[in-house]
Amino acid sequence: MIPLEWDGGRLYLKPENLQPIGAFKLRGAYNKIASLTDEERSRGVITYSSGNHAQGVAYAARALATKAVIVMPGNAPAIKREATVALGAEVVFVGPSGVERQIKAEQLAAEHGYVIIPPYDDPKIIAGQGTAGLEILEDLPELDLVLVPIGGGGLISGISTAIKLSKPNVKIIGVEPELAADAQASFRAGNIVKFPPEQVLSTSADGLRSQYVGTLTFEHIRRYVDDVVTVSEEDIFNAVRILAENPKTVAEPSGAVAPAAWLFHRDSLPASKQTVAVISGGNVDPELLKRAILPERAAIGSRT
Repeated sequence: MIPLEWDGGRLYLKPENLQPIGAFKLRGAYNKIASLTDEERSRGVITYSSGNHAQGVAYAARALATKAVIVMPGNAPAIKREATVALGAEVVFVGPSGVERQIKAEQLAAEHGYVIIPPYDDPKIIAGQGTAGLEILEDLPELDLVLVPIGGGGLISGISTAIKLSKPNVKIIGVEPELAADAQASFRAGNIVKFPPEQVLSTSADGLRSQYVGTLTFEHIRRYVDDVVTVSEEDIFNAVRILAENPKTVAEPSGAVAPAAWLFHRDSLPASKQTVAVISGGNVDPELLKRAILPERAAIGSRT
């Protein structure tokens, strides 16, 4: 865990950006592919992803000697597209919507016999992501609040289950971009609410552009998550800049969402003595990172 001192408080960061693929997604992808039979792995695997799950599946498939096919949106950040190809996966590009990716993957799986590795709505995926929660408890057993980003819900499902079953008094808060707050809407309504693709695509947090949470993940969220809050695009951008001050905590917009809630909306969170925020990924587009840190560099230059 990496401490961050800010505005008189201390936040502990769970740096999933330091994973081999730069994001937490390797946990669930490896657990799912490793659980397949030899016959299933011999057929190859396929998934649909905007980038980090794509890399997780590609990495795990290579480690387990399995062919991987990835359906990605053509507008995925170049750093994620190129990394997926470099890991040896076959990449198929489609339009920007998550539904479009899923339909194409299911079509290819039916044609070629590939095994689908879902990005989040699967027990093995959720269990794999939950190992992050066990590590949080091991590193900081006296924690009382955990902030976790929500896209499709796999990460928060795994982390909340692992922590609540061990320490039920710990508060688990999900964090989303305001522009893609479908999980918050679902949490409030008590049923899954779907957001239009043109809305969720407008957030810079490309890893959190799911139009709706999964059926299985929503059940975990309803049972183990205490609340879901949102952060603005400005909050996300500023969090990326602050986190980039430490090379070990560089975050992509999706990875900066949970820290942003603590940095800029601490008063709206439950009272806490020891808080953890998950940096879910660090595969940030170099140009976006440059735009985030240049204002700070300019300010430093003006003071010298």
